[in-house]
Amino acid sequence: MNSIELVIFFQFFIGLFAAVNPLGIMPIFVSLTAHQAPVERNKTAYIASIAVAAILVVSLLAGQLLLDFFSISLDSFRVAGGLLLVSIAFTMMSGKLGEDKQNKQEQSESVSREQIGVVPLAMPLLAGPGAISSTIVYASRYPSSVDTVGLIVCICLFAAGIWGLLRLAPTIVKFLGQTGINVITRIMGLILAALGIEFITNGLRALFPGLS
Repeated sequence: MNSIELVIFFQFFIGLFAAVNPLGIMPIFVSLTAHQAPVERNKTAYIASIAVAAILVVSLLAGQLLLDFFSISLDSFRVAGGLLLVSIAFTMMSGKLGEDKQNKQEQSESVSREQIGVVPLAMPLLAGPGAISSTIVYASRYPSSVDTVGLIVCICLFAAGIWGLLRLAPTIVKFLGQTGINVITRIMGLILAALGIEFITNGLRALFPGLS
Protein backbone atom coordinates (compact mmCIF):
# COMPACT_ATOMS: atom_id res chain seq x y z
CA MET A 1 0.00 0.00 0.00
CA ASN A 2 1.63 3.27 -1.13
CA SER A 3 1.37 6.76 0.29
CA ILE A 4 -1.14 7.84 -2.40
CA GLU A 5 -3.63 5.17 -1.29
CA LEU A 6 -3.18 6.19 2.34
CA VAL A 7 -4.00 9.79 1.40
CA ILE A 8 -7.14 8.58 -0.43
CA PHE A 9 -8.29 6.59 2.60
CA PHE A 10 -7.57 9.50 4.93
CA GLN A 11 -9.49 11.87 2.67
CA PHE A 12 -12.42 9.43 2.56
CA PHE A 13 -12.41 9.12 6.36
CA ILE A 14 -12.34 12.89 6.91
CA GLY A 15 -15.05 13.34 4.28
CA LEU A 16 -17.26 10.83 6.08
CA PHE A 17 -16.69 12.57 9.39
CA ALA A 18 -17.65 15.91 7.86
CA ALA A 19 -20.70 14.49 6.06
CA VAL A 20 -22.02 12.60 9.08
CA ASN A 21 -20.97 15.21 11.69
CA PRO A 22 -21.41 12.89 14.70
CA LEU A 23 -20.56 15.71 17.11
CA GLY A 24 -23.45 17.74 15.77
CA ILE A 25 -25.79 14.76 16.11
CA MET A 26 -24.86 14.26 19.79
CA PRO A 27 -27.50 16.61 21.24
CA ILE A 28 -30.16 14.80 19.19
CA PHE A 29 -28.85 11.43 20.42
CA VAL A 30 -28.97 12.60 24.04
CA SER A 31 -32.52 13.87 23.55
CA LEU A 32 -33.74 10.68 21.87
CA THR A 33 -32.20 8.47 24.58
CA ALA A 34 -33.10 10.65 27.57
CA HIS A 35 -35.62 8.06 28.77
CA GLN A 36 -33.08 5.21 28.61
CA ALA A 37 -30.80 3.92 31.34
CA PRO A 38 -27.02 4.17 30.69
CA VAL A 39 -26.85 0.48 29.71
CA GLU A 40 -29.70 0.89 27.22
CA ARG A 41 -28.15 4.10 25.85
CA ASN A 42 -24.85 2.31 25.26
CA LYS A 43 -26.70 -0.50 23.49
CA THR A 44 -28.46 2.05 21.28
CA ALA A 45 -25.07 3.60 20.42
CA TYR A 46 -23.72 0.14 19.53
CA ILE A 47 -26.72 -0.68 17.30
CA ALA A 48 -26.47 2.71 15.57
CA SER A 49 -22.76 2.26 14.80
CA ILE A 50 -23.29 -1.27 13.44
CA ALA A 51 -26.17 -0.04 11.27
CA VAL A 52 -24.06 2.85 9.93
CA ALA A 53 -21.26 0.44 8.99
CA ALA A 54 -23.72 -1.92 7.27
CA ILE A 55 -25.43 0.87 5.30
CA LEU A 56 -22.16 2.37 4.08
CA VAL A 57 -20.55 -0.99 3.21
CA VAL A 58 -23.62 -1.97 1.17
CA SER A 59 -23.47 1.42 -0.57
CA LEU A 60 -19.77 0.86 -1.24
CA LEU A 61 -20.26 -2.60 -2.75
CA ALA A 62 -23.53 -2.01 -4.61
CA GLY A 63 -23.13 1.63 -5.60
CA GLN A 64 -21.62 0.98 -9.03
CA LEU A 65 -24.29 -1.63 -9.80
CA LEU A 66 -26.93 0.96 -8.95
CA LEU A 67 -25.34 3.51 -11.26
CA ASP A 68 -25.09 0.97 -14.08
CA PHE A 69 -28.71 -0.10 -13.58
CA PHE A 70 -29.92 3.46 -14.10
CA SER A 71 -27.29 4.18 -16.78
CA ILE A 72 -25.80 7.02 -14.74
CA SER A 73 -22.19 7.93 -15.37
CA LEU A 74 -19.81 8.35 -12.44
CA ASP A 75 -19.10 11.94 -13.42
CA SER A 76 -22.80 12.85 -13.46
CA PHE A 77 -23.28 11.24 -10.06
CA ARG A 78 -20.15 13.01 -8.80
CA VAL A 79 -21.65 16.38 -9.72
CA ALA A 80 -25.02 15.47 -8.16
CA GLY A 81 -23.34 14.14 -5.02
CA GLY A 82 -21.19 17.26 -4.79
CA LEU A 83 -24.26 19.50 -5.03
CA LEU A 84 -25.91 17.49 -2.27
CA LEU A 85 -22.83 17.77 -0.04
CA VAL A 86 -22.64 21.53 -0.61
CA SER A 87 -26.35 21.86 0.21
CA ILE A 88 -25.90 19.95 3.47
CA ALA A 89 -22.74 21.95 4.22
CA PHE A 90 -24.57 25.29 3.95
CA THR A 91 -27.23 24.00 6.34
CA MET A 92 -24.52 22.91 8.79
CA MET A 93 -22.76 26.29 8.55
CA SER A 94 -26.03 27.98 9.49
CA GLY A 95 -25.98 25.96 12.73
CA LYS A 96 -29.03 23.77 12.03
CA LEU A 97 -28.30 20.41 13.64
CA GLY A 98 -29.85 17.45 11.90
CA GLU A 99 -32.72 19.45 10.38
CA ASP A 100 -31.42 18.72 6.89
CA LYS A 101 -31.44 14.97 7.52
CA GLN A 102 -34.73 14.39 9.32
CA ASN A 103 -38.05 15.98 8.47
CA LYS A 104 -40.87 16.64 10.95
CA GLN A 105 -42.74 13.46 10.03
CA GLU A 106 -39.66 11.29 10.63
CA GLN A 107 -39.03 13.13 13.87
CA SER A 108 -42.56 12.49 15.16
CA GLU A 109 -42.43 8.83 14.12
CA SER A 110 -39.12 8.26 15.89
CA VAL A 111 -40.63 9.19 19.25
CA SER A 112 -43.00 6.23 19.14
CA ARG A 113 -40.42 3.72 17.99
CA GLU A 114 -38.60 1.62 20.51
CA GLN A 115 -35.63 0.83 18.31
CA ILE A 116 -34.16 4.25 17.60
CA GLY A 117 -30.65 2.92 16.97
CA VAL A 118 -31.45 2.12 13.34
CA VAL A 119 -34.16 4.72 12.63
CA PRO A 120 -33.66 7.64 12.93
CA LEU A 121 -30.10 7.54 14.31
CA ALA A 122 -28.34 5.37 11.73
CA MET A 123 -30.69 6.34 8.91
CA PRO A 124 -31.12 9.18 8.11
CA LEU A 125 -29.24 11.14 10.80
CA LEU A 126 -25.83 9.42 10.62
CA ALA A 127 -25.69 7.49 7.34
CA GLY A 128 -27.66 10.04 5.37
CA PRO A 129 -27.64 10.95 1.67
CA GLY A 130 -24.39 12.89 1.95
CA ALA A 131 -22.40 10.01 3.43
CA ILE A 132 -23.96 7.46 1.06
CA SER A 133 -23.29 9.54 -2.06
CA SER A 134 -19.71 10.22 -0.94
CA THR A 135 -19.16 6.49 -0.39
CA ILE A 136 -20.53 5.59 -3.84
CA VAL A 137 -18.31 8.20 -5.50
CA TYR A 138 -15.17 6.85 -3.83
CA ALA A 139 -16.15 3.23 -4.58
CA SER A 140 -16.67 4.02 -8.25
CA ARG A 141 -13.52 6.13 -8.52
CA TYR A 142 -11.28 3.52 -6.86
CA PRO A 143 -12.71 0.11 -7.85
CA SER A 144 -9.65 -2.12 -7.28
CA SER A 145 -9.92 -4.86 -4.66
CA VAL A 146 -7.16 -3.30 -2.54
CA ASP A 147 -8.92 0.08 -2.53
CA THR A 148 -12.26 -1.57 -1.73
CA VAL A 149 -10.80 -3.37 1.27
CA GLY A 150 -9.14 -0.16 2.42
CA LEU A 151 -12.39 1.80 2.15
CA ILE A 152 -14.25 -0.91 4.09
CA VAL A 153 -11.60 -0.70 6.83
CA CYS A 154 -12.10 3.08 6.90
CA ILE A 155 -15.86 2.59 7.27
CA CYS A 156 -15.36 0.11 10.13
CA LEU A 157 -12.96 2.46 11.91
CA PHE A 158 -15.38 5.30 11.38
CA ALA A 159 -18.29 3.26 12.80
CA ALA A 160 -16.14 2.37 15.81
CA GLY A 161 -15.42 6.07 16.29
CA ILE A 162 -19.13 6.86 16.17
CA TRP A 163 -19.78 4.18 18.79
CA GLY A 164 -17.17 5.70 21.09
CA LEU A 165 -18.43 9.25 20.61
CA LEU A 166 -22.07 8.31 21.20
CA ARG A 167 -21.14 6.48 24.41
CA LEU A 168 -19.51 9.70 25.61
CA ALA A 169 -22.26 11.93 24.19
CA PRO A 170 -23.83 13.11 27.50
CA THR A 171 -20.42 14.10 28.88
CA ILE A 172 -19.25 15.77 25.65
CA VAL A 173 -22.50 17.71 25.19
CA LYS A 174 -22.33 18.92 28.78
CA PHE A 175 -18.67 19.94 28.38
CA LEU A 176 -18.93 21.67 24.99
CA GLY A 177 -22.39 23.15 25.42
CA GLN A 178 -24.58 24.19 22.51
CA THR A 179 -22.17 26.94 21.46
CA GLY A 180 -19.25 24.53 21.22
CA ILE A 181 -21.31 22.04 19.23
CA ASN A 182 -22.40 24.80 16.84
CA VAL A 183 -18.80 25.94 16.28
CA ILE A 184 -17.67 22.38 15.46
CA THR A 185 -20.67 21.88 13.19
CA ARG A 186 -19.82 25.02 11.21
CA ILE A 187 -16.20 23.89 10.82
CA MET A 188 -17.35 20.47 9.60
CA GLY A 189 -19.73 22.24 7.22
CA LEU A 190 -16.84 24.23 5.73
CA ILE A 191 -14.82 21.04 5.18
CA LEU A 192 -17.84 19.31 3.66
CA ALA A 193 -18.46 22.25 1.32
CA ALA A 194 -14.87 22.08 0.08
CA LEU A 195 -15.21 18.32 -0.51
CA GLY A 196 -18.47 18.83 -2.39
CA ILE A 197 -16.95 21.50 -4.62
CA GLU A 198 -14.06 19.14 -5.35
CA PHE A 199 -16.56 16.48 -6.47
CA ILE A 200 -18.38 19.00 -8.67
CA THR A 201 -15.16 20.32 -10.22
CA ASN A 202 -13.81 16.86 -11.08
CA GLY A 203 -17.16 15.79 -12.50
CA LEU A 204 -17.55 18.89 -14.67
CA ARG A 205 -14.01 18.57 -16.00
CA ALA A 206 -14.75 15.02 -17.15
CA LEU A 207 -18.18 15.90 -18.60
CA PHE A 208 -16.93 19.06 -20.31
CA PRO A 209 -13.23 18.59 -21.19
CA GLY A 210 -13.15 22.11 -22.62
CA LEU A 211 -13.41 23.53 -19.08
CA SER A 212 -9.96 22.21 -18.21
